[in-house]
Amino acid sequence: MTDRTDAKPRLLGINHVALEVGDIGEALAFYGRFFEFELRGRGEKMAFIDLGDQFLALIAGREQPADAERHFGLVVDDREGLRATMEAAGVEFVDPKRFDFLDPWGNRVELVPYDDIQFLKHRAVLRALGAEASRKTDAARDELRGKGIEPGADA
Repeated sequence: MTDRTDAKPRLLGINHVALEVGDIGEALAFYGRFFEFELRGRGEKMAFIDLGDQFLALIAGREQPADAERHFGLVVDDREGLRATMEAAGVEFVDPKRFDFLDPWGNRVELVPYDDIQFLKHRAVLRALGAEASRKTDAARDELRGKGIEPGADA
């Protein structure tokens, strides 16, 4: 911890996102069609999908209408391969340019490629997820450097 004159806590990242879904089993089946993942835990009304050092919580009981603009972004290692799989399964994209879709319960999800964004996972986490071959584009490296983050030779 460093000494700071500003007493406000800093935002360091996101630990998890919680999505309301209709049924936990159906939600796990839907997301399992498109993503390889490990369950961190599961109960009757909740499930936790492991994202390495973060997680996605699924909670039964969604009652609100579909999200129009509110969304969150999941980082993936093969967005174009995923696009083809999802299109073949009949998933409708809300914004194909940004790769946004609605899940069956109206949660809007954007899928972003790891290589192209300033988001940086530690090599140990990538290795544990089986994504150690992921490498940042020059543009993503420049964004990181612009924030004072040196991505390193293996990023």
